[in-house]
Amino acid sequence: MNTIKAVIFDWGGVLIDNPVHDLASHCSTALRVLPDRFAQVRATHYPAFLKGLISEKEFWRRVCEDLQVPPPNAASLWGEAFRKVYAPREEMFELAALLKRRGYRIALLSNAEEPAAQYFHELHYPMFDVLTFSCREQTAKPEREIYELTLRRLGVAPAEALMIDDREDYLDGAWAVGIHALLFTNAEDTIQSLTSCLRTAANTPEWTD
Repeated sequence: MNTIKAVIFDWGGVLIDNPVHDLASHCSTALRVLPDRFAQVRATHYPAFLKGLISEKEFWRRVCEDLQVPPPNAASLWGEAFRKVYAPREEMFELAALLKRRGYRIALLSNAEEPAAQYFHELHYPMFDVLTFSCREQTAKPEREIYELTLRRLGVAPAEALMIDDREDYLDGAWAVGIHALLFTNAEDTIQSLTSCLRTAANTPEWTD
């Protein structure tokens, strides 16, 4: 393995609990529709929202038109729901901060909607050198472009980066570009696996402090 210079973190499912289920539940309740029906309609319009091709207002217009319900009263129902269910995994943020102190370049690469991206900026996490959100790039994992964009911003070659994600298809996208990939299972096991990978890449018995 080449020397690793950068570590790329997924957000939902790695740095925080995966918000998808609770977020959808909050939204379906607000719209007064059954969760399964909301999920069905959401799937139709969500990809454009995720890539920033349509605004949140337009997303809800399309969804509510299909559901035949009034649009939400909230200025940002998605943002409201995301804030409500946001549950950080502190040990993973601490890991990112530790890696930053050890000299690694740190990136966040997330398939995220604009209200979620705005909330991330409000939280002011200082350990990230690069932030890449699908909603601001018009491309999403596992499309090749979003990985290559993140690498350019980090200023590293693919073989000098390692990505942590909880979805195998997104890691397949990283491998296809040449990025080393590590599947998140739980914080303890992932930290142990990452430690081993970085020690091997650095050819040194210790890398933590």
